Amino acid sequence: MSSPTADAHPFGAAAINLLDPRLGAAALSASDEFFAPKERMLNPDPAVFIPGKYDDNGKWMDGWESRRKRQEGYDHCVCQLAFPGRIAGFDIDTSHFTGNYPPAASIEACRIDGDPDAATTWQTIVVATSLNGDSHHFVASDSADIFTHIRLNIYPDGGVARLRAYGRPVTDWAKLQGRRVNLAAVELGAHAIGCSDQHYGSPMRALFPGRGINMGDGWETRRRREPGNDWCIIALAHAGRIEEIEIDTAHFKGNFPDRCSIQAALIDVATEQSIVTQSMFWRTLLPEQKMVMDKQHLYAREIIDLGPISHVRLNVIPDGGVSRLRLWGKPA
Repeated sequence: MSSPTADAHPFGAAAINLLDPRLGAAALSASDEFFAPKERMLNPDPAVFIPGKYDDNGKWMDGWESRRKRQEGYDHCVCQLAFPGRIAGFDIDTSHFTGNYPPAASIEACRIDGDPDAATTWQTIVVATSLNGDSHHFVASDSADIFTHIRLNIYPDGGVARLRAYGRPVTDWAKLQGRRVNLAAVELGAHAIGCSDQHYGSPMRALFPGRGINMGDGWETRRRREPGNDWCIIALAHAGRIEEIEIDTAHFKGNFPDRCSIQAALIDVATEQSIVTQSMFWRTLLPEQKMVMDKQHLYAREIIDLGPISHVRLNVIPDGGVSRLRLWGKPA
């Protein structure tokens, strides 16, 4: 059995990358991007190095890279978060930047409507921190405030392969009371707690908006060679009563689950590891259903009313891939 997904990075299972462009994040401006554009820094894929690849300005690098600074000052890049949220920490990744990485960096943040301008007041949430080449730098945020934008400052210049801002979206649930929403939406705060296997894809991907773009855009387990079935556990964004379920096997054709079922519970306080153990005994929300390839499976009449729930366990039998999971209901 896999350990909970909290082990995936130091900021916990509940933290998602608020700078993921697939969720709506964007690089807005940069003081200089002569060697490599700012947008590459937010690419959700790991940075790559391609020997011998050059463009008109020099060596092609997978990230944001400014030219060599010949005057006072430092370079910076302003990015918009996918949605307002609290940031637990950052990964400042200098992968493949060896003789051209910044010696240090700091991060500021703000909460505004619209785009930052010269009048914007910035708050330092990561003080100037020394960087190494070709390395991941996990640094915690010094603030629990809600932010909409961040500004990465590099001293004095150089290249950053990737910038991730791990945190939680902040949702005004008072505005959503009585409304039917997807309680398993990552943009509202739902997250994966643990799973039996994620060899080909994390269960967190199954909570993303939109349909999967390919077979790599979802949760997929390895081929199971032992008795039993695979599963993942999702903490809903808010407790609620489920009215409709969607399980989408888009792009999964020779590797979709043969069957599926969902268990659920209402949990007030528990550790992630204890939730994994308890989940074996949760009540059935969706009885076992036959699945087919590359299809949106919709269930309503099949759902057993358990009242408000806060967590679900999706069982895929015996194994396979699921592109998206949506649990429609009203917040309790």
